[in-house]
Amino acid sequence: MGTDVLVIGGGNAALCAALMAAEAGASVTLLEAAPREWRGGNSGHTRNLRCMHDAPQDVLIDAYPEEEFWQDLLKVTGGITNEKLARLTIRASSTCRDWMRRHGVHFQPPLSGALHVARTNAFFMGGGKALVNAYYRSAEKMGVQIRYNAPVERLEIENGRFVAAWVGTERITAKTCVLAAGGFESNRDWLREAWGQNERGEWPADNFLIRGTRFNQGVLLKHMLAQGADPIGDATQAHMVAIDARAPLYDGGICTRIDCVSLGVVVNTEAQRFYDEGEDFWPKRYAIWGRLVAQQPGQTAYSIIDSKAIGRFMPPVFEGVQANTLPELAQKIGLDVATFMQTLNDYNAACRPGTFDHTTLDDCHTEGVSPAKTHWARTIDTGPFYAYAVRPGVTFTYLGLETDDTAAVRFGGVPSDNLFVAGEMMAGNVLGKGYTAGVGMSIGTAFGRIAGTQAAQASGFGAKS
Repeated sequence: MGTDVLVIGGGNAALCAALMAAEAGASVTLLEAAPREWRGGNSGHTRNLRCMHDAPQDVLIDAYPEEEFWQDLLKVTGGITNEKLARLTIRASSTCRDWMRRHGVHFQPPLSGALHVARTNAFFMGGGKALVNAYYRSAEKMGVQIRYNAPVERLEIENGRFVAAWVGTERITAKTCVLAAGGFESNRDWLREAWGQNERGEWPADNFLIRGTRFNQGVLLKHMLAQGADPIGDATQAHMVAIDARAPLYDGGICTRIDCVSLGVVVNTEAQRFYDEGEDFWPKRYAIWGRLVAQQPGQTAYSIIDSKAIGRFMPPVFEGVQANTLPELAQKIGLDVATFMQTLNDYNAACRPGTFDHTTLDDCHTEGVSPAKTHWARTIDTGPFYAYAVRPGVTFTYLGLETDDTAAVRFGGVPSDNLFVAGEMMAGNVLGKGYTAGVGMSIGTAFGRIAGTQAAQASGFGAKS
């Protein structure tokens, strides 16, 4: 069978590509590895899109200009980002919402207390699942051929050009192809190989939970790297969050997050603190904690709060371990009581009184304790006390394919003229490390739309760029 544009993947980036190519007049086939009921990849677990805007816009308050978005991204990535592609993503985020609405996506203001993001992030009504469903409905209406249970194992590529894709024994040809099949976060062997063994003899990846879809095995990514496509990023870098240790192995999604880290202290299984819990606002910092916990013994830690913190964060799905005293809490979670009390007493003694305000970078900080807690440092002294065990939750991996502003896959620095990439498979161009809430959807939307437009043009539809 032949088609103008073949899109491989079934999440946000793939759907944006399919819709743009169809709008340009190309015939489009989309191959989703998952069955219909699990379609949408990790996008089904998302809630919002980080958006640049110079003035209030519908659900977004105030302004979030390009420079501030860029500085936020620069800070979380530690400069490991392609500024040109990052700014392209940022600018695209300011203009995509009308297009999204035309394809049935609705927006809503965030819940009060949704992590300080009313200004920076536009929330999808009904969440990512509703967004994915809207895009599939629109794609079907526009004549996009959608095939489920269609995992692509390999591609035929000649001189950097896409020729055909193989689903089992079936060969599918197309004039152009968009790769948007996700990272390798569900591939336990690849995670294990990437993370290796630590100095304690542990294999950290064995203790990782996967927040997203079980279908992102990285088959196509591994195949493309073996075919000589130019790589970007580090196999151990990922959107990794400290999530409830009781979360399921796959598809725990947003509701497994533990959001009280900045309101208390975090200790490892040796009852020691290991990082500044109050470094910055939670939406800018939550995605470093998975990696931090991955480096701790047993890849497990405990977020400890007292009653003063209750009501100031989104409560987790499962209740925490509760105790009337701190020694009792240590006992209940199996930590050495003496060490735990030393850590908590040292922290409490280091807290300097200030004006506590969880909505600003306040002046409540510690002095004379390491690691410091630079904001929101209040003594943990009011029972009952709570502990939440956390483990690393991998959302998506950052190793991917290098690209440019046309979303072309590159071989030896030369862009392919008919093979394009979007979403998690190229997010590492913008996200070398770190994360800030909603930016994955910004990247997928921007590059999905670029890839779809370029694929249609390379098939002879729409204006040449």
